[in-house]
Amino acid sequence: MNLFLLAINPVAIRIGTSDTALEVRWYGILIALGIVLGFIIVQREMLRRGMHPDFLTDMLIWAIPISIISARIYYVIFTWDYYRDHPGQIIQIWNGGIAIHGALIGAVITAIIFTRKRGVSFWKVADITAPGLLIGQIIGRWGNFMNQEAHGGPVSDAFKENTIIPDWIMNQMTIEGVTYHPTFLYESMWNVVGLILILVIRRVLKMKRGEIFLFYVIWYSIGRFFIEGMRTDSLYVIGSLRAAQMVSVAGVIIGIAILLYRRFVMKVNENYEDKQK
Repeated sequence: MNLFLLAINPVAIRIGTSDTALEVRWYGILIALGIVLGFIIVQREMLRRGMHPDFLTDMLIWAIPISIISARIYYVIFTWDYYRDHPGQIIQIWNGGIAIHGALIGAVITAIIFTRKRGVSFWKVADITAPGLLIGQIIGRWGNFMNQEAHGGPVSDAFKENTIIPDWIMNQMTIEGVTYHPTFLYESMWNVVGLILILVIRRVLKMKRGEIFLFYVIWYSIGRFFIEGMRTDSLYVIGSLRAAQMVSVAGVIIGIAILLYRRFVMKVNENYEDKQK
């Protein structure tokens, strides 16, 4: 039997045999891996930029739990019709139901408050952490792959015959005999391109402080808008208006507006590589 034709078990480790057995899922492992790798990359850049070695750790102590809570709140808000009748399940985050946009909003608010308390430029910290955010998202999306979720609609026979996507990915996206678009993969690859562009442009172009982070916001929002339109598990605001697309449009508009305002109205002088606060 070809093992690659078998669906991947979303549970990596199971301790015990009863219904209350402890399960460690690939989703959690990959999320944790994304956080760790993102931390390593960001920490190295912060040290290179002359920041205190404990700064990032201190910030993440607050940012990680707040991001998880805000990701859950975001999800509950846009699925309130269900949770209104099941309030006891609101805190049951282990049963699924978090949203990356909610996590990012929580992380940004935490960073703004934390940097202000420490007397450090938020824009400097945001620029440095942008690649780490992308790394976390790139890896984290593969948790959706393990869970066979965050996919698009069914693919056509022509797509399956002509795709360059490896069989082991398409097999995992085959659920009850139907093969779906691996939108998790599309978003992960979009973020890979964004990461490469950030690493290139911050060395080639004279970016003003804050523009690396704003580029990340704009880039991710553009990709998420189109990819979200393919997904079958979207959160909705009203009718067919998808929450993620609405937030993505806002991200593009606000990101461009802030970038233009800081460069041409405020005329920010600090470049990305400036060492001062």
